[in-house]
Amino acid sequence: MSIANRIGLRVAAAAVASGAIAAGGLAVAASADASTTAISGQPSVTYSFQTHDNARDLTFNQLLGINEHGLIAGYFGSGAQGHPNKGYLLFPPYGQQNHRNENFPHSVQTQVTGLNDNGVTVGFWSGMNNANQVNDNFGFYSLDGQHFHSVNFPTSDNATPPVNQLLGVNDSDVAAGFYTDGQGNNHGYTYSIRHHSFTTVTVPGAAGLSLTAAAINNDGDVAGFYTDAGGVTRGFLRSGHGQFRTLSVPGASATQALGVNDRDEVVGVYTVGSGSTAAMHGFTWAPGRGFQTVDDPHGIGTTTVNGVNDHGQLVGFYVDSAGHTDGFLASPR
Repeated sequence: MSIANRIGLRVAAAAVASGAIAAGGLAVAASADASTTAISGQPSVTYSFQTHDNARDLTFNQLLGINEHGLIAGYFGSGAQGHPNKGYLLFPPYGQQNHRNENFPHSVQTQVTGLNDNGVTVGFWSGMNNANQVNDNFGFYSLDGQHFHSVNFPTSDNATPPVNQLLGVNDSDVAAGFYTDGQGNNHGYTYSIRHHSFTTVTVPGAAGLSLTAAAINNDGDVAGFYTDAGGVTRGFLRSGHGQFRTLSVPGASATQALGVNDRDEVVGVYTVGSGSTAAMHGFTWAPGRGFQTVDDPHGIGTTTVNGVNDHGQLVGFYVDSAGHTDGFLASPR
C-alpha cells in the first residue's frame, strides 16, 4: 500500500503504475524509541526504529512486507514521470549490499508488496510511467525471484487503464489483492497460486461496497479496508471461517488495515482530520489489546505501518522533514 500512492495504489500513501501506490534509501541505523500510545488503555509495546533506504533513490522508499526470516519487500521511486517504481528485496543485516532488485520482466514499474517464507513474492507491475501517474497495473507472483506470472481477476468490468494488484501472500501460496472496476470501486479477492483460482472478499450483506484485501495470514485470515455507505474508510479482519470484524480507530476520519500476522495482530494507518491539516499515524491492533498508535520518531503524523511478522517486527514508511519518503523497520524492545 504504498498506500497513499500505493493505493493510489494501496490506499493512502504511494502511487505506481496505477496512481494507487504509496511510498526509502540508505540504511541509516538511526535507532530510536517509537512514539507509541495505547489507545485502548492497555500497556503499550515499545519499538526500536531503523531507517532503511535504497541508495539508488534516497528520496522515496517504502518497505511493505516482512517474513519470519526478516526478509523485507519494498521498492524505491515515487512513480512520478522519470522516477518509476522499482522493486527490491532487502536481506538481513540490511546493508546496501543486501538489496536485490526484483522487477517484472520488461516492465516499466514494479512494486514488490508481499512475501512468504517459501520464496514466493507478490506485487504489481506497469508498462507505463505517465506524467499524471494514471497507469495500468497488473498483479504478479514470483517464485524465488526468477519465475514471474501475471495475475488479473477475470472480469469484463475493468477500470481504464486496468488496475489489479496483489498485496500479500501466505505460506499456503494464497495471495490477497483487488481489482478496480469501471466505476472506480475496488473488489477484494484471494488467489490460490497452486490452483489458479480466485475467491471474492466482501463485506457481509453489502457486497457492493468498495473493498481492498491487503494481507492474508497462514490461517487464511484476511485484513484490508472498505468504504462504508457513508463514505468512511474502515479497516477489517475477516477470519478464515468468514467472521468479519470492522476495525476503526476511535476518533479517526479513516482507518486502513494493511498487514496481519498469524497471531491476528493487524497493522495499518489511520487519519485524523482532513485536507491540509490531516495527520497519518501507524497503528497495531490485537485481540484483547486493542489499538496502539505507532509513529516513527522521525515522522510523527506521517507514518504508515504496512507489514508485520510473527516476531512483532513492523515495516512501513514515513515522510521526513525534507519531504522524502523513508522506509523503516521497527523491532519490539
